[in-house]
Amino acid sequence: MPLPADWTARMRLPVICAPMFRVTSPALVIAARRAGIVGALPRGNAPDFATFECWLAQIAEAAAGQPAPPLAVNLSTRLSPDEMAQHLAACRRHGVELIISATGDPSMLIAQAHDHGMRVFADAVNLRFAEKAIAAGTDGVIAIGAGGGGHSGTVNHLTLVAAIRRRFDGIVVMAGAISDGRAVRAAELLGAELAYVGTRFIASTESGASPAYKQMLVEARATDLAYTPAFNGVPANWLRPSMRRVGLDPDNLPPRPPETRGYGHLPDGVVPWSTLWSAGQGVELIEDVRPVADLVAQFEREYRAACAVPVFGSAANTAPAA
Repeated sequence: MPLPADWTARMRLPVICAPMFRVTSPALVIAARRAGIVGALPRGNAPDFATFECWLAQIAEAAAGQPAPPLAVNLSTRLSPDEMAQHLAACRRHGVELIISATGDPSMLIAQAHDHGMRVFADAVNLRFAEKAIAAGTDGVIAIGAGGGGHSGTVNHLTLVAAIRRRFDGIVVMAGAISDGRAVRAAELLGAELAYVGTRFIASTESGASPAYKQMLVEARATDLAYTPAFNGVPANWLRPSMRRVGLDPDNLPPRPPETRGYGHLPDGVVPWSTLWSAGQGVELIEDVRPVADLVAQFEREYRAACAVPVFGSAANTAPAA
């Protein structure tokens, strides 16, 4: 399905700056939209509803009077019906066009968001979750392939995106390990309409990550990641150096009892995404910390160059006869 024309007219690239827990700040969302890509704010980063609505107002004000790319908000599916209605009404007041569902059954969120005139994209780390979201009426599926940061799947993008595309005529977003404009073009060739970029934007000037976290991304390689459910029960990619930094042995992590809620099985003061840091395999391509505007400009150069690569068998890609 083509992206809505009213979106593409306001976008520089088919890219969403992914909502990242404890990382995405209003400044990052504002910078992403100013650079010409979708900015997404996680509700979970605001300590309360009043702060959340204040952030929405701040982001909307920064785009006043200009045709900015869509604004997205990441909402939990576990809100009560009244809480969900309250949050969606605030989103609508401040110009949010897209809701990205977090974990859980998105059925109620999709129905209520549609009532408010907003589209919904649902995360899916595998086909089972994708099919549930499709059955619930989602407008888009975010296909989180192997190697993504945070909660990631284990299925390769080559399979996951294509398999979802076969089942779904809505919008497909490829997510996981995307760190340059060539990968954005690859997402389109695989059948996705959009690319979801997270880790590369953690290492940006405007992200809310600590300087130490950003520097660790610059120094890390894909081999520095551990895919484990040890911290909160859901498999995710974590930076081994961040584990060592808080006194944990990446190869001998404390067991997490099945009934455990919270982080009581971890040493005092160790909190995932706060003192323990996640990343995707795209760290392999991160060499510096730069403003979002510079990163998006680089993405565009790489994307345009990839779009111009001649197809196999074309005159421009055929060697002259000997």
